[in-house]
Amino acid sequence: MLGGCCCFRDRCSDSAGDGGSDRDPVLLISGMGGSILHSKKKKLGFQTRVWVRILLADLEFKKKVWSLYNPKTGYTESLDDSTEIVVPPDDYGLYAIDILDPSFLTKLLHLTEVYHFHDMIAMLIGCGYKKGTNLFGYGYDFRQSNRIEKLMDGLKAKLETAYEASGGRKINIISHSMGGLLVLCFISQHSDVFSKYVNKWITIACPFQGAPGCINDSLLTGLQFVEGFESYFFVSRWTMHQLLVECPSVYEMLGNPGFKWKKQPEVQVWRKQSNDGESSVKLELYDPTNCITLFEEALKNNELNYDGKTVALPFNNSILKWAATTRKILNDVQLPEGISFYNIFGTSFDTPFDVCYGSETSPIEELSEPQYSYVDGDGTVPAESAEADGFEAAERVGVAGSHRGLLRDERVFQLIQKWLGVNQEVGRHSKTSRVTDIFNASEEIVMVKPADRYTTYTIAHVLHSKEPRALR
Repeated sequence: MLGGCCCFRDRCSDSAGDGGSDRDPVLLISGMGGSILHSKKKKLGFQTRVWVRILLADLEFKKKVWSLYNPKTGYTESLDDSTEIVVPPDDYGLYAIDILDPSFLTKLLHLTEVYHFHDMIAMLIGCGYKKGTNLFGYGYDFRQSNRIEKLMDGLKAKLETAYEASGGRKINIISHSMGGLLVLCFISQHSDVFSKYVNKWITIACPFQGAPGCINDSLLTGLQFVEGFESYFFVSRWTMHQLLVECPSVYEMLGNPGFKWKKQPEVQVWRKQSNDGESSVKLELYDPTNCITLFEEALKNNELNYDGKTVALPFNNSILKWAATTRKILNDVQLPEGISFYNIFGTSFDTPFDVCYGSETSPIEELSEPQYSYVDGDGTVPAESAEADGFEAAERVGVAGSHRGLLRDERVFQLIQKWLGVNQEVGRHSKTSRVTDIFNASEEIVMVKPADRYTTYTIAHVLHSKEPRALR
C-alpha cells in the first residue's frame, strides 16, 4: 500500500546547512492512521505503542485501542478505562508521523508500509530546514472528530510554537489526506488565528467531498491497512472494523450527499429472496441519502467480546448526527484572505466508488467481501473529491500516485520545493540531480487552475514556469 522508493530515504538528520534561518517554517499534518498512538497508564504513566506495530499488532489493538463513542462528550474513549491514548510529542512532533513503527525490526527489514512522512522530512532537511526551528509535525488521535476541542487546541499550540521558534515567520502547512479536513475545521473555529500564523497551505490527497467507496465498505466490513504477506502480522480487517464504527472521523469522510457528483456513489446489494418456496434475486440500491438504512441493518447484531463482556457495536446514529454537523461546517468554510492555497490530488489509480455485495448470478443473504466499481483517483480518494476544494487555488495539480505513495513521490517533492521557493542542496544529497532528470521527460499530469477547467501540461512546464502553457 505504501510501495515505492525515494532517493531521500534514510538520509534524514536533524539539520542541514546553516539551519535554514531564511526559511519560513513548515508544519506537516498527518491524516487517518498517520500518527503513532501510545496507550498510557493513567496512574503510572507507562506507555506502550499500539499503533502502528507489526509484532503482536492485533492483540495489543484489541486490548488497548478498541473504543466506544461517548455522546455526552463527543470523544471516543478506550474500553480500558485505566488507560488513555496519547500521541508522542518527541522530535518537535515529527517522530509520531515519520516511521509509524520505528522498531529495530521494521528498520532492518525496511518495511515501506510504515514509512509515512519519513521521505518528505528528509527532503525538507535537505532543502535547509531544521527540526524545531522551522520544521515541525502535528500528529493526533485520529479516532476523534476533526473538530473536537482537544485536536483544535493542539493544532493552535503547534502553530504558536512554530511561529515563535522561527522568529515570527508565518507558517506553510502541508497536510495529507484527512489532515486537510482537520485544517478546514480549524479555520472554521479559529479563522483569526489561522490568518495570523499561516502563509501557505498545501493539501495532498484530501477527501474534500469524502471517500465514499472506501468509507462505506469500512463501516460495513472493515478496512485492511496493509496488503499481502505483511497483513498476517498486522491488525486484521475485522479488528479494525470494530474500532472504525465508533470513530467520528470515519463518519466525517462519508460521501458528501450535497456534492454534485458526476454520478452519485452507491452501495449495491444483490439479495436472495424466497417467496412461497420460489427463489428470486433483487437488486437494492443505496445512495448517500438512504444508505444509513443499510448500515443499520448490517450492523444491528455487531458486537465484540472485551474482558469477558459482550459489547454491542451497532451503527452509531449519535456519531452520524455529529458528523452531519461537521459536514455542514466543511461545506461552509471560507479560506481567509491572504492565504495561498495549493492542492495536489492523486490520479491514475483505480479508486473504489460504488460498493457491490453479491451479483445477479450469486446473490447473498449476508454482507461479505465486496466488489467495487472504480473511478480515477489515488486508490482511496476519488480525484473528483480531492480536487473539489471549493477555493481559489494558486495551483491545483493531479499527480499519478497512490494515496500514501504521494508522500514519497518525487514529483510531489518538486512541486513542494517550487511552492516553498526552496531547492535541494545537491552537495548534501547527491542523488537530487537524478530526481531533476526525471522531470525533464514529457510525462503528463493534469492541472486545474483555478477551477472547473482541465488543461494538460508537462511536468517540466508546471515545475519551472509560473504560467505553464498547454500541450497541443
